Amino acid sequence: MTVRVRIAPSPTGNLHVGTARTAVFNWLFARHQGGKFILRIEDTDKERSRPEYTENIQSGLTWLGLDWDEGPIFQTQRIDFYDKAIQTLLDKGLAYRSYTSSEELEQMREKQMARHQAPRYDNRDRDLSAEQQAAYEAEGRKAVIRFKIDDAREIVWNDMVRGEVVWKGSDLGGDMVVARAAETEGEAFGQPLYNLAVVVDDIDMQITHVIRGEDHIANTAKQILLYEALGATVPEFAHTPLILSQEGRKLSKRDGVTSIDEFKKMGFLPEAMANYMTLLGWTPPDSTQEIFTLAEAAEKFELERVNKAGAKFDWDKLDWINSQYLHKIPAEKLVELLVPYWQEADYQVDIDGNRAWLEQLAALIGPSLTRLTDAAKESHLLFGESVEYTDDAIAQLKLAGVKELIQAILEAIPANLDETEAKAIIDRVMKAQNVKKGLIMKSLRAALMGSLQGPDLIQSWLLLNQKGWDRSRLLRSLNQI
Repeated sequence: MTVRVRIAPSPTGNLHVGTARTAVFNWLFARHQGGKFILRIEDTDKERSRPEYTENIQSGLTWLGLDWDEGPIFQTQRIDFYDKAIQTLLDKGLAYRSYTSSEELEQMREKQMARHQAPRYDNRDRDLSAEQQAAYEAEGRKAVIRFKIDDAREIVWNDMVRGEVVWKGSDLGGDMVVARAAETEGEAFGQPLYNLAVVVDDIDMQITHVIRGEDHIANTAKQILLYEALGATVPEFAHTPLILSQEGRKLSKRDGVTSIDEFKKMGFLPEAMANYMTLLGWTPPDSTQEIFTLAEAAEKFELERVNKAGAKFDWDKLDWINSQYLHKIPAEKLVELLVPYWQEADYQVDIDGNRAWLEQLAALIGPSLTRLTDAAKESHLLFGESVEYTDDAIAQLKLAGVKELIQAILEAIPANLDETEAKAIIDRVMKAQNVKKGLIMKSLRAALMGSLQGPDLIQSWLLLNQKGWDRSRLLRSLNQI
Protein backbone atom coordinates (compact mmCIF):
# COMPACT_ATOMS: atom_id res chain seq x y z
CA MET A 1 0.00 0.00 0.00
CA THR A 2 1.27 3.46 -0.91
CA VAL A 3 0.61 5.95 1.87
CA ARG A 4 -1.42 8.92 0.65
CA VAL A 5 -2.15 11.89 2.89
CA ARG A 6 -3.53 15.34 2.23
CA ILE A 7 -3.74 18.84 3.61
CA ALA A 8 -7.07 20.41 2.77
CA PRO A 9 -7.28 24.06 3.83
CA SER A 10 -10.23 26.31 3.12
CA PRO A 11 -9.32 29.54 1.28
CA THR A 12 -11.44 31.68 3.59
CA GLY A 13 -8.38 33.19 5.28
CA ASN A 14 -4.60 33.20 5.22
CA LEU A 15 -2.58 30.11 6.14
CA HIS A 16 -2.76 29.90 9.94
CA VAL A 17 -0.15 28.29 12.17
CA GLY A 18 -2.55 25.48 13.13
CA THR A 19 -3.16 24.48 9.53
CA ALA A 20 0.54 24.85 8.78
CA ARG A 21 1.47 22.51 11.65
CA THR A 22 -1.04 19.96 10.34
CA ALA A 23 0.58 20.28 6.91
CA VAL A 24 4.02 19.71 8.43
CA PHE A 25 2.88 16.52 10.18
CA ASN A 26 1.25 15.20 7.00
CA TRP A 27 4.35 16.00 4.96
CA LEU A 28 6.66 14.34 7.50
CA PHE A 29 4.51 11.21 7.63
CA ALA A 30 4.32 10.96 3.85
CA ARG A 31 8.06 11.39 3.42
CA HIS A 32 8.85 8.93 6.23
CA GLN A 33 6.57 6.32 4.64
CA GLY A 34 7.70 7.00 1.08
CA GLY A 35 4.16 8.09 0.25
CA LYS A 36 2.36 10.99 -1.41
CA PHE A 37 1.43 14.40 0.03
CA ILE A 38 -1.57 15.98 -1.69
CA LEU A 39 -2.81 19.57 -1.59
CA ARG A 40 -6.57 20.01 -1.82
CA ILE A 41 -8.31 23.38 -1.69
CA GLU A 42 -11.74 23.10 -0.06
CA ASP A 43 -13.32 26.12 -1.71
CA THR A 44 -17.02 25.19 -1.78
CA ASP A 45 -17.80 28.11 0.55
CA LYS A 46 -18.36 30.47 -2.36
CA GLU A 47 -19.18 33.51 -0.22
CA ARG A 48 -15.98 33.48 1.87
CA SER A 49 -13.42 31.83 -0.42
CA ARG A 50 -10.98 34.22 -2.11
CA PRO A 51 -8.27 33.58 -4.75
CA GLU A 52 -5.80 35.66 -2.72
CA TYR A 53 -6.22 33.24 0.18
CA THR A 54 -5.56 30.31 -2.13
CA GLU A 55 -2.35 32.01 -3.24
CA ASN A 56 -1.43 32.74 0.38
CA ILE A 57 -1.89 29.09 1.35
CA GLN A 58 0.32 27.84 -1.48
CA SER A 59 3.02 30.46 -0.95
CA GLY A 60 3.01 29.81 2.80
CA LEU A 61 3.47 26.06 2.37
CA THR A 62 6.23 26.67 -0.18
CA TRP A 63 7.95 29.16 2.16
CA LEU A 64 8.00 26.50 4.88
CA GLY A 65 9.65 24.04 2.51
CA LEU A 66 6.62 21.78 2.03
CA ASP A 67 6.31 20.48 -1.52
CA TRP A 68 3.24 18.51 -2.62
CA ASP A 69 3.11 15.57 -5.00
CA GLU A 70 -0.38 16.19 -6.38
CA GLY A 71 -2.58 19.25 -6.58
CA PRO A 72 -3.74 21.76 -5.89
CA ILE A 73 -7.11 20.09 -6.41
CA PHE A 74 -10.14 22.38 -6.08
CA GLN A 75 -13.46 21.18 -4.72
CA THR A 76 -15.43 23.63 -6.87
CA GLN A 77 -14.22 21.65 -9.90
CA ARG A 78 -15.60 18.42 -8.46
CA ILE A 79 -19.30 19.17 -7.94
CA ASP A 80 -20.33 16.26 -10.18
CA PHE A 81 -18.55 13.85 -7.83
CA TYR A 82 -20.56 15.13 -4.86
CA ASP A 83 -23.86 15.06 -6.73
CA LYS A 84 -23.21 11.45 -7.74
CA ALA A 85 -22.48 10.48 -4.11
CA ILE A 86 -25.64 12.22 -2.89
CA GLN A 87 -27.73 10.39 -5.47
CA THR A 88 -26.14 7.11 -4.38
CA LEU A 89 -27.12 7.78 -0.75
CA LEU A 90 -30.68 8.66 -1.81
CA ASP A 91 -30.97 5.55 -3.97
CA LYS A 92 -29.81 3.37 -1.08
CA GLY A 93 -32.34 4.95 1.23
CA LEU A 94 -29.53 6.28 3.44
CA ALA A 95 -30.36 9.93 2.83
CA TYR A 96 -33.50 11.93 2.22
CA ARG A 97 -34.87 15.33 1.31
CA SER A 98 -35.71 17.44 4.36
CA TYR A 99 -38.04 20.44 4.13
CA THR A 100 -37.90 21.69 7.72
CA SER A 101 -37.68 25.48 7.64
CA SER A 102 -35.15 27.56 9.57
CA GLU A 103 -38.00 28.89 11.74
CA GLU A 104 -39.09 25.35 12.59
CA LEU A 105 -35.51 24.39 13.40
CA GLU A 106 -35.20 27.36 15.75
CA GLN A 107 -38.45 26.46 17.51
CA MET A 108 -37.18 22.89 17.86
CA ARG A 109 -33.95 24.08 19.50
CA GLU A 110 -35.78 26.41 21.87
CA LYS A 111 -38.00 23.59 23.12
CA GLN A 112 -34.98 21.31 23.59
CA MET A 113 -33.11 23.97 25.53
CA ALA A 114 -36.16 24.58 27.73
CA ARG A 115 -36.08 20.86 28.57
CA HIS A 116 -32.29 21.10 29.18
CA GLN A 117 -31.60 18.86 26.19
CA ALA A 118 -28.72 19.18 23.77
CA PRO A 119 -29.86 20.75 20.48
CA ARG A 120 -30.40 18.13 17.77
CA TYR A 121 -32.52 17.52 14.70
CA ASP A 122 -35.49 15.30 15.55
CA ASN A 123 -35.45 13.53 12.17
CA ARG A 124 -39.05 14.59 11.48
CA ASP A 125 -38.67 14.44 7.69
CA ARG A 126 -36.98 11.04 7.54
CA ASP A 127 -40.06 9.10 6.41
CA LEU A 128 -42.01 11.64 4.37
CA SER A 129 -44.30 10.15 1.75
CA ALA A 130 -44.19 11.27 -1.86
CA GLU A 131 -47.42 13.16 -1.26
CA GLN A 132 -45.98 15.01 1.74
CA GLN A 133 -42.86 15.96 -0.24
CA ALA A 134 -45.00 17.23 -3.08
CA ALA A 135 -47.06 19.30 -0.67
CA TYR A 136 -43.97 20.92 0.81
CA GLU A 137 -42.63 21.71 -2.64
CA ALA A 138 -45.97 23.21 -3.61
CA GLU A 139 -45.55 25.57 -0.66
CA GLY A 140 -42.26 26.69 -2.20
CA ARG A 141 -40.07 24.95 0.37
CA LYS A 142 -36.60 23.91 -0.75
CA ALA A 143 -35.09 20.69 0.50
CA VAL A 144 -31.69 20.05 2.01
CA ILE A 145 -30.29 16.53 1.87
CA ARG A 146 -29.90 14.77 5.22
CA PHE A 147 -27.94 11.60 5.91
CA LYS A 148 -29.54 9.11 8.28
CA ILE A 149 -27.69 8.51 11.54
CA ASP A 150 -28.64 5.53 13.70
CA ASP A 151 -28.80 6.74 17.30
CA ALA A 152 -28.16 3.19 18.51
CA ARG A 153 -24.96 2.90 16.48
CA GLU A 154 -21.59 2.96 18.23
CA ILE A 155 -18.74 4.28 16.08
CA VAL A 156 -15.33 2.93 17.08
CA TRP A 157 -11.91 3.50 15.56
CA ASN A 158 -8.30 3.03 16.58
CA ASP A 159 -6.77 6.47 16.42
CA MET A 160 -3.03 6.46 15.68
CA VAL A 161 -2.50 9.19 18.28
CA ARG A 162 -5.30 8.75 20.80
CA GLY A 163 -5.86 5.00 20.78
CA GLU A 164 -9.39 3.62 20.76
CA VAL A 165 -12.08 6.26 20.30
CA VAL A 166 -15.75 5.47 20.85
CA TRP A 167 -18.60 7.73 19.76
CA LYS A 168 -22.31 7.18 20.16
CA GLY A 169 -24.60 7.85 17.23
CA SER A 170 -27.03 9.51 19.63
CA ASP A 171 -24.40 12.20 20.34
CA LEU A 172 -24.08 13.32 16.71
CA GLY A 173 -27.05 15.68 16.67
CA GLY A 174 -29.52 13.68 14.61
CA ASP A 175 -29.57 13.16 10.86
CA MET A 176 -26.99 15.51 9.36
CA VAL A 177 -27.26 17.84 6.41
CA VAL A 178 -24.85 16.80 3.64
CA ALA A 179 -26.04 19.26 0.98
CA ARG A 180 -27.79 22.62 1.10
CA ALA A 181 -30.95 23.36 -0.82
CA ALA A 182 -30.50 23.94 -4.56
CA GLU A 183 -30.29 27.66 -5.33
CA THR A 184 -31.02 27.70 -9.06
CA GLU A 185 -33.15 25.83 -11.54
CA GLY A 186 -31.41 22.85 -13.04
CA GLU A 187 -29.24 22.08 -10.00
CA ALA A 188 -29.65 18.50 -8.86
CA PHE A 189 -28.58 19.44 -5.34
CA GLY A 190 -27.25 22.47 -3.54
CA GLN A 191 -23.78 23.11 -2.17
CA PRO A 192 -22.26 19.96 -0.63
CA LEU A 193 -21.26 20.40 2.99
CA TYR A 194 -17.92 19.62 4.55
CA ASN A 195 -18.51 16.12 5.89
CA LEU A 196 -19.78 14.77 2.58
CA ALA A 197 -17.29 16.57 0.33
CA VAL A 198 -14.26 15.54 2.37
CA VAL A 199 -15.31 11.88 2.36
CA VAL A 200 -15.99 11.83 -1.39
CA ASP A 201 -12.63 13.51 -2.04
CA ASP A 202 -10.71 11.18 0.24
CA ILE A 203 -12.31 8.14 -1.40
CA ASP A 204 -11.58 9.39 -4.92
CA MET A 205 -8.02 10.42 -4.05
CA GLN A 206 -7.38 7.11 -2.26
CA ILE A 207 -6.33 8.80 0.97
CA THR A 208 -4.99 6.15 3.33
CA HIS A 209 -4.37 8.29 6.44
CA VAL A 210 -6.22 11.36 7.64
CA ILE A 211 -4.02 13.43 9.95
CA ARG A 212 -5.73 16.48 11.42
CA GLY A 213 -6.50 18.37 14.63
CA GLU A 214 -8.43 16.85 17.51
CA ASP A 215 -11.24 19.37 16.97
CA HIS A 216 -12.31 17.12 14.06
CA ILE A 217 -13.02 14.04 16.21
CA ALA A 218 -16.81 14.48 16.11
CA ASN A 219 -16.58 14.92 12.34
CA THR A 220 -14.62 11.69 12.10
CA ALA A 221 -17.47 9.73 13.68
CA LYS A 222 -19.89 11.16 11.10
CA GLN A 223 -17.48 10.61 8.24
CA ILE A 224 -16.89 6.96 9.11
CA LEU A 225 -20.62 6.43 8.66
CA LEU A 226 -20.43 8.10 5.24
CA TYR A 227 -17.43 5.99 4.16
CA GLU A 228 -19.39 2.89 5.03
CA ALA A 229 -22.56 4.13 3.35
CA LEU A 230 -20.63 4.75 0.12
CA GLY A 231 -19.05 1.31 0.29
CA ALA A 232 -15.49 2.62 0.74
CA THR A 233 -12.56 1.55 2.88
CA VAL A 234 -12.27 3.73 5.96
CA PRO A 235 -8.81 5.37 6.19
CA GLU A 236 -6.66 5.42 9.30
CA PHE A 237 -7.16 8.48 11.49
CA ALA A 238 -4.71 10.44 13.63
CA HIS A 239 -5.97 13.40 15.62
CA THR A 240 -3.16 15.71 16.65
CA PRO A 241 -3.26 17.94 19.75
CA LEU A 242 -4.42 21.50 19.49
CA ILE A 243 -1.90 24.34 19.68
CA LEU A 244 -2.50 26.24 22.90
CA SER A 245 -1.44 29.58 24.32
CA GLN A 246 0.78 29.69 27.41
CA GLU A 247 -2.43 30.03 29.45
CA GLY A 248 -3.79 26.79 28.02
CA ARG A 249 -6.37 28.34 25.68
CA LYS A 250 -6.77 27.41 22.05
CA LEU A 251 -4.34 29.64 20.17
CA SER A 252 -5.96 32.69 18.62
CA LYS A 253 -5.13 36.12 17.21
CA ARG A 254 -5.25 37.64 20.67
CA ASP A 255 -2.16 35.57 21.49
CA GLY A 256 -0.21 37.46 18.82
CA VAL A 257 -0.38 34.59 16.34
CA THR A 258 -2.18 34.92 13.04
CA SER A 259 -1.00 33.71 9.67
CA ILE A 260 2.30 32.28 8.53
CA ASP A 261 2.77 35.59 6.70
CA GLU A 262 2.86 37.33 10.07
CA PHE A 263 5.65 35.08 11.32
CA LYS A 264 7.58 35.92 8.18
CA LYS A 265 7.10 39.64 8.85
CA MET A 266 8.21 39.13 12.45
CA GLY A 267 11.61 38.07 11.14
CA PHE A 268 11.45 34.30 11.52
CA LEU A 269 13.27 32.07 9.05
CA PRO A 270 11.21 29.38 7.26
CA GLU A 271 13.64 26.65 8.33
CA ALA A 272 13.31 27.69 11.96
CA MET A 273 9.52 27.98 11.75
CA ALA A 274 9.19 24.52 10.21
CA ASN A 275 11.64 23.11 12.77
CA TYR A 276 9.63 24.59 15.65
CA MET A 277 6.32 23.30 14.31
CA THR A 278 7.64 19.74 14.23
CA LEU A 279 8.06 20.06 18.00
CA LEU A 280 4.51 21.35 18.55
CA GLY A 281 3.08 18.01 19.63
CA TRP A 282 5.77 15.58 18.44
CA THR A 283 8.69 14.24 20.46
CA PRO A 284 11.68 12.98 18.46
CA PRO A 285 13.31 9.68 19.51
CA ASP A 286 16.19 11.69 20.98
CA SER A 287 14.18 14.13 23.08
CA THR A 288 17.27 16.30 23.58
CA GLN A 289 17.55 17.05 19.86
CA GLU A 290 15.77 20.25 18.99
CA ILE A 291 17.44 21.49 15.82
CA PHE A 292 16.83 19.54 12.62
CA THR A 293 15.75 20.08 9.04
CA LEU A 294 12.43 18.82 7.73
CA ALA A 295 14.25 16.05 5.88
CA GLU A 296 16.02 14.98 9.09
CA ALA A 297 12.75 15.02 11.02
CA ALA A 298 11.03 12.96 8.30
CA GLU A 299 13.55 10.17 8.80
CA LYS A 300 12.36 9.79 12.40
CA PHE A 301 8.74 10.89 12.30
CA GLU A 302 6.14 8.43 13.59
CA LEU A 303 2.59 9.24 14.62
CA GLU A 304 2.98 7.11 17.73
CA ARG A 305 5.30 9.80 19.09
CA VAL A 306 2.71 12.56 18.68
CA ASN A 307 1.44 13.67 22.07
CA LYS A 308 -2.20 13.58 23.15
CA ALA A 309 -1.94 16.69 25.33
CA GLY A 310 -2.24 20.16 23.82
CA ALA A 311 0.98 21.74 22.57
CA LYS A 312 1.70 25.11 24.17
CA PHE A 313 3.13 27.73 21.86
CA ASP A 314 6.38 28.96 23.39
CA TRP A 315 7.65 32.22 21.90
CA ASP A 316 10.96 31.98 23.77
CA LYS A 317 11.60 28.53 22.30
CA LEU A 318 10.77 29.74 18.79
CA ASP A 319 13.10 32.72 19.24
CA TRP A 320 15.89 30.44 20.42
CA ILE A 321 15.48 28.05 17.49
CA ASN A 322 15.39 30.98 15.07
CA SER A 323 18.60 32.39 16.56
CA GLN A 324 20.36 29.04 16.09
CA TYR A 325 19.60 29.12 12.39
CA LEU A 326 20.47 32.81 12.03
CA HIS A 327 23.86 32.40 13.68
CA LYS A 328 24.86 29.74 11.15
CA ILE A 329 24.10 31.82 8.05
CA PRO A 330 27.26 33.10 6.31
CA ALA A 331 27.55 36.86 5.97
CA GLU A 332 27.21 36.85 2.17
CA LYS A 333 23.79 35.18 2.48
CA LEU A 334 22.71 36.95 5.66
CA VAL A 335 23.16 40.37 4.10
CA GLU A 336 20.52 39.53 1.47
CA LEU A 337 18.06 38.73 4.25
CA LEU A 338 18.86 41.88 6.23
CA VAL A 339 18.69 44.45 3.44
CA PRO A 340 14.85 44.69 3.45
CA TYR A 341 14.84 45.41 7.18
CA TRP A 342 17.55 48.08 6.86
CA GLN A 343 15.60 49.65 4.02
CA GLU A 344 12.40 49.56 6.06
CA ALA A 345 14.25 51.50 8.76
CA ASP A 346 15.18 54.12 6.13
CA TYR A 347 18.89 53.37 6.32
CA GLN A 348 20.88 54.26 3.20
CA VAL A 349 21.64 50.83 1.75
CA ASP A 350 23.39 50.35 -1.58
CA ILE A 351 23.65 46.57 -1.92
CA ASP A 352 25.33 46.74 -5.32
CA GLY A 353 27.86 49.50 -4.68
CA ASN A 354 28.58 48.78 -1.03
CA ARG A 355 28.18 45.04 -0.66
CA ALA A 356 31.53 44.33 1.00
CA TRP A 357 30.84 46.85 3.77
CA LEU A 358 27.32 45.48 4.30
CA GLU A 359 28.66 41.93 4.50
CA GLN A 360 31.11 43.01 7.19
CA LEU A 361 28.24 44.64 9.06
CA ALA A 362 26.14 41.46 8.74
CA ALA A 363 29.04 39.41 10.10
CA LEU A 364 29.36 41.85 13.02
CA ILE A 365 25.73 41.83 14.14
CA GLY A 366 24.82 38.29 13.04
CA PRO A 367 25.73 36.61 16.37
CA SER A 368 23.45 39.07 18.21
CA LEU A 369 20.35 38.47 16.10
CA THR A 370 17.33 36.56 17.38
CA ARG A 371 15.02 37.63 14.56
CA LEU A 372 15.75 39.32 11.26
CA THR A 373 13.80 42.32 12.52
CA ASP A 374 16.55 42.88 15.11
CA ALA A 375 18.87 44.03 12.32
CA ALA A 376 17.74 47.66 12.42
CA LYS A 377 18.22 47.99 16.17
CA GLU A 378 21.54 46.12 16.24
CA SER A 379 23.09 48.19 13.46
CA HIS A 380 21.52 51.63 13.82
CA LEU A 381 24.67 53.03 15.44
CA LEU A 382 26.65 52.18 12.31
CA PHE A 383 24.55 53.91 9.68
CA GLY A 384 25.23 57.59 9.13
CA GLU A 385 27.90 60.16 9.85
CA SER A 386 26.20 61.66 12.89
CA VAL A 387 25.23 59.95 16.10
CA GLU A 388 22.92 60.65 19.02
CA TYR A 389 24.41 60.36 22.51
CA THR A 390 22.82 58.60 25.44
CA ASP A 391 23.04 60.20 28.87
CA ASP A 392 25.56 57.66 30.11
CA ALA A 393 27.71 58.20 26.99
CA ILE A 394 27.79 61.96 27.63
CA ALA A 395 28.66 61.30 31.28
CA GLN A 396 31.54 59.08 30.14
CA LEU A 397 32.85 61.74 27.75
CA LYS A 398 32.83 64.37 30.51
CA LEU A 399 35.12 62.36 32.78
CA ALA A 400 38.47 63.96 33.54
CA GLY A 401 41.12 63.26 30.91
CA VAL A 402 38.73 61.79 28.34
CA LYS A 403 38.98 64.82 26.04
CA GLU A 404 42.74 64.29 25.78
CA LEU A 405 42.25 60.58 25.05
CA ILE A 406 39.83 61.26 22.22
CA GLN A 407 42.08 63.96 20.78
CA ALA A 408 45.07 61.59 20.85
CA ILE A 409 43.16 58.80 19.12
CA LEU A 410 41.85 61.22 16.49
CA GLU A 411 45.39 62.39 15.66
CA ALA A 412 46.66 58.79 15.40
CA ILE A 413 44.13 57.40 12.92
CA PRO A 414 45.81 56.54 9.58
CA ALA A 415 44.15 56.83 6.19
CA ASN A 416 43.41 53.10 6.06
CA LEU A 417 42.74 51.56 9.44
CA ASP A 418 42.94 47.82 10.05
CA GLU A 419 42.35 45.75 13.18
CA THR A 420 46.04 45.51 14.10
CA GLU A 421 46.58 49.24 13.85
CA ALA A 422 43.35 50.03 15.74
CA LYS A 423 44.50 47.93 18.68
CA ALA A 424 47.97 49.43 18.47
CA ILE A 425 46.54 52.99 18.65
CA ILE A 426 44.66 52.10 21.81
CA ASP A 427 47.79 50.60 23.37
CA ARG A 428 49.94 53.64 22.47
CA VAL A 429 47.41 56.12 23.83
CA MET A 430 46.99 54.05 26.98
CA LYS A 431 50.72 54.16 27.67
CA ALA A 432 51.16 57.79 26.62
CA GLN A 433 48.26 58.97 28.80
CA ASN A 434 49.03 56.50 31.58
CA VAL A 435 45.42 55.36 31.92
CA LYS A 436 43.71 51.99 32.14
CA LYS A 437 42.57 50.30 28.95
CA GLY A 438 38.98 50.12 30.23
CA LEU A 439 38.73 53.92 30.34
CA ILE A 440 39.95 54.21 26.76
CA MET A 441 37.60 51.52 25.46
CA LYS A 442 34.51 52.96 27.18
CA SER A 443 35.37 56.48 26.13
CA LEU A 444 36.09 55.49 22.52
CA ARG A 445 32.80 53.58 22.37
CA ALA A 446 30.91 56.59 23.75
CA ALA A 447 32.58 58.86 21.20
CA LEU A 448 32.12 56.60 18.18
CA MET A 449 28.77 55.01 18.96
CA GLY A 450 27.04 57.49 21.24
CA SER A 451 26.33 54.64 23.65
CA LEU A 452 28.13 52.39 26.11
CA GLN A 453 26.46 49.29 24.63
CA GLY A 454 26.67 47.85 21.16
CA PRO A 455 28.50 45.42 18.89
CA ASP A 456 32.23 44.72 19.02
CA LEU A 457 34.04 48.06 19.33
CA ILE A 458 37.06 47.39 17.11
CA GLN A 459 34.98 45.93 14.27
CA SER A 460 32.52 48.82 14.55
CA TRP A 461 35.39 51.29 14.40
CA LEU A 462 36.74 49.64 11.24
CA LEU A 463 33.33 49.87 9.57
CA LEU A 464 33.00 53.55 10.49
CA ASN A 465 36.53 54.21 9.29
CA GLN A 466 35.78 52.81 5.83
CA LYS A 467 33.10 55.48 5.50
CA GLY A 468 35.21 58.21 7.09
CA TRP A 469 32.62 58.54 9.82
CA ASP A 470 34.99 57.75 12.69
CA ARG A 471 36.79 61.08 12.41
CA SER A 472 33.60 63.13 12.16
CA ARG A 473 32.10 61.29 15.13
CA LEU A 474 35.24 61.75 17.25
CA LEU A 475 35.31 65.47 16.41
CA ARG A 476 31.64 65.81 17.29
CA SER A 477 32.19 63.99 20.58
CA LEU A 478 34.71 66.64 21.58
CA ASN A 479 31.90 69.17 21.46
CA GLN A 480 30.07 67.15 24.10
CA ILE A 481 32.90 67.62 26.60
